[in-house]
Amino acid sequence: MAFITPFKKLEKTMMFRCSMTLAAGLAVCSIASVQAAVTAEEARQLGKNLTPMGAEMAGNKDGKIPAWTGGMKTLPPGFDPKKPHLRPDPFAHEKPLFSIDAKNMSQHADKLSDGMKAMMQKYPTFRIDVYPTHRTAAWPQYVMDNTLKNATRCSTEKDGVAISRACYGGYPFPIPKTGNEVMWNKILRFAGHVFENTFTHWVVDASGTPALSSTSFTQQEYVYYDPSKTELDGDYFWKYRHKTTAPARMSGEALLMNDPIDPTALKRKAYQYLPGQRRVKLSPNLAYDTPTPSQAGAATMDDAQLFLGAQDRFDFKLIGKKEMYIPYNNTRVMVNEQNCSPEKALLKHHYNPDCLRFELHRVWVVEGTVKPGVRHTSPRKMFYFDEDTYVGLSDGYDAAGKLQRVLWQTHTPMYEIPSQHSDGAGSYNLTSGVYVVSGPYPGGAAYPIKPLDARAWAPEALVGDGVR
Repeated sequence: MAFITPFKKLEKTMMFRCSMTLAAGLAVCSIASVQAAVTAEEARQLGKNLTPMGAEMAGNKDGKIPAWTGGMKTLPPGFDPKKPHLRPDPFAHEKPLFSIDAKNMSQHADKLSDGMKAMMQKYPTFRIDVYPTHRTAAWPQYVMDNTLKNATRCSTEKDGVAISRACYGGYPFPIPKTGNEVMWNKILRFAGHVFENTFTHWVVDASGTPALSSTSFTQQEYVYYDPSKTELDGDYFWKYRHKTTAPARMSGEALLMNDPIDPTALKRKAYQYLPGQRRVKLSPNLAYDTPTPSQAGAATMDDAQLFLGAQDRFDFKLIGKKEMYIPYNNTRVMVNEQNCSPEKALLKHHYNPDCLRFELHRVWVVEGTVKPGVRHTSPRKMFYFDEDTYVGLSDGYDAAGKLQRVLWQTHTPMYEIPSQHSDGAGSYNLTSGVYVVSGPYPGGAAYPIKPLDARAWAPEALVGDGVR
């Protein structure tokens, strides 16, 4: 891969020991024993050369990536506050600049992930449509203010697996220096404080037959982003709950999860309610590479949102930054009224290229390798996270080093907050030929709500949710 960040600059700013493979143009880096903290001088670049969240403010040299000028904060024409789940696509009028498939893939190879190239090589009908780039990411003022504070006060602990309690209310590491810091930015990206939506999972088998795996009404609260507080209330930064409404055989199932800032001290709290058992049970195994129940076991728990959960099974290495084509600004994917219903979108071997918008963006590149003595179904992973929103792509490799999983994630701007909600995602299994698509269709995109009563987050609340 050819990286944007020059080797000398990467070595200086990232405080890495780096070696250069000249033939590949690849900087391979390992964390130095002594790392420099973000200084006040470095932090002053936020809002100047860097956006308030740490991305490069300027566009790229050829202008294909524009400068960030504040993001999308204005409600687009047609947005109805009484129907916040139905979001008009502000770029519905745009046409693709060009398309990339197996025939012209080599011309764009430096901006494609190995996963995208593998899909093009395996399926002649697979392509990506590249549209003009828009840097729509925007955040409330309190999130930008807290991110500036986090730059000099926030730190990782327990070999990067945990974060300090000094981190709060903004991206924890706007100027990341390690792979773990980038992963924490991904996990704690801002998508709003409290929100809900209807989420649907579809599984398409190797023969091309789609099946509704589950439809769930979901609610999420990022305690970490509570604007009424200045520090974390408790030890858990994220609360999630859903109740399944379809198909009929799963109706009434309910799930509650809480993720901690220090997974070495406290594990994920996960509870399930199964109507057939009529009881709530603690489910500590709903983590890592455990198959995801709501996706019929076709994806793993830590594949959600490209990566979700504790980092303690992997060593994460920050490779650098590069330009890449990634899914972006896909409002039409999120809302069924945008002519991408499941019937149209779910093709035999892959998601319909007509329904997925790609743009050129700068991404953080992180490599995750499983730690010695630890097993995982994907012992090596590559992550490509957009510098503004932290959506993007991920590739997973099996124990033999063969590319096995290809993941994508996109987002919808939530104009009224403002924030970027990471709604749509997909996972292709190159070995089995099965793929999974998750998104809020039918039903529309996520929308903000008022904080829920504390009782709503108690395991006992799942009983009421799951009654059928």
